Amino acid sequence: MSDLCFRRARVDDAAAVAELVNLAYRGESSRRGWTTEADLLDGRRTTPGEVRHLIETHESQVLLCLRQDELLGSVHLEREGDDVHIGMFVIRPEWQGNGLGKQLLHSAEGAALDAWPVKKAVMHVITCRHELIAFYLRRGYMRTGVLRDFPENPSMWTPRVTGLQLEVLEKRLTRRQGDGLDGLFYGE
Repeated sequence: MSDLCFRRARVDDAAAVAELVNLAYRGESSRRGWTTEADLLDGRRTTPGEVRHLIETHESQVLLCLRQDELLGSVHLEREGDDVHIGMFVIRPEWQGNGLGKQLLHSAEGAALDAWPVKKAVMHVITCRHELIAFYLRRGYMRTGVLRDFPENPSMWTPRVTGLQLEVLEKRLTRRQGDGLDGLFYGE
């Protein structure tokens, strides 16, 4: 899709990003896509206030994927030393399976390299999300074998299954001439 635009979120985008993240991860609406967590968790994934905080935090940015003015996807990037943590990666459920996730992830990696001197992308994925882990493995991420308990936050969400865990995935980030990372991120 050549009519996509990738840009950093502004504070006035926070409510739309939170709505998209909740739509894509939780509840019945998320079942239209393949990245749903509806069978694993009840409740919300985030709030407009949390997204606003992420947008305003130093060494953090939320990248948007837009088609004309329609918000199709978003991802949170946060620098942690030489690493960039990738989280809240979502594509609107009805647009999943069209290659947008690949483009947004690729653009996010480029945006991280543009913003910070990072060497590695790190993400946490629920271990029972085999199809999602496979997606990231096809994008060059590696399984580390490092497992963490899924965080508890009863005011926001409750697990529908017991024993949820996250696995840390990593990918070395380098900018090589002709790697396609240039020119994807269109600034503020």
